[in-house]
Amino acid sequence: MQRPREQIDAYLLRVLQILLTEQSVSRAALKLGQSQPAISNSLRRLREITGDAILVRGKSGMVATERGRELLAYATDALAAIDRITHPTTEFSPHSTSRVFQLGAPDYLDAVFLPKIAEVLRREAPQAKLIVHPINAGFDYVGALENGTLDVVIGNWLEPPPQLHMSRLFDDEVVCMLGNHHPLANKGISLKHYLELPHLAPTPYVSERHSFIDGCLAERGLRRHIQMTMPYFGLVPYVLMRTDLVFTTGRQFAQHYARYLPIRVVASPFAFPPMRFYQLWHERTHAAPEITWLRRRIAEVATELEANVRAPGRAD
Repeated sequence: MQRPREQIDAYLLRVLQILLTEQSVSRAALKLGQSQPAISNSLRRLREITGDAILVRGKSGMVATERGRELLAYATDALAAIDRITHPTTEFSPHSTSRVFQLGAPDYLDAVFLPKIAEVLRREAPQAKLIVHPINAGFDYVGALENGTLDVVIGNWLEPPPQLHMSRLFDDEVVCMLGNHHPLANKGISLKHYLELPHLAPTPYVSERHSFIDGCLAERGLRRHIQMTMPYFGLVPYVLMRTDLVFTTGRQFAQHYARYLPIRVVASPFAFPPMRFYQLWHERTHAAPEITWLRRRIAEVATELEANVRAPGRAD
């Protein structure tokens, strides 16, 4: 029975690389801080493992065999891989990265938040790519974070999944949006009006998520009259411009459209708690430098936008 060949290890790979680079046992021994007999013994072991002489005598010393030249490239690549495993990089260069960032976000953020993130990435990481995945009721965002389909998810869950890492982004005041033609656009809405008026509501983007607005009303034994639902937030202001519907949402979204369209933002007659937005990520990317950089940029955008919304001159 043929004796199984010895397995190569990192030390032998290093000896192989130095031997083939120096093409001398004595110089390899000096460079590695080993004795010549120790390096000669390692060369013997390498010959047994590879089934090749690796180095042979030439006119002016040792020369690599054809197989030896191939092995030098393999050894160099293998040692580089081992070095990356044992000494992971802690530096990240956003300006030179070509990484593809995968971000999950609800349609709600399209108006202000995502364009600002896109602006920051184009400025600070111009070679990087950003792919935004819509979060809807049928999307398993927890699984996508775990398997690498997504790097970060943004949303406003009442109870974020406990197995994921989380950081708060911003709190958004709940307000009401009306078309400027609405009879109450300049008068404001009483709670009685609010419960009687026809409402436009978003389609929930996570199947197990209870409606934030309707959940808060239900806790007080109240219920609004939802006349229409829509999954596309970008269409909401255009529906309001042509109907008598009311849309209850966060101030960031409402104020953005009120700046450009005939939309009125009015105070909510019900004392809703703030809508709290988070970013979520999985343990597998928790220490990844490039994802840490992305999370910090997202957090900075959130802080800037929240400060702008709190500034004087609000549209209600």
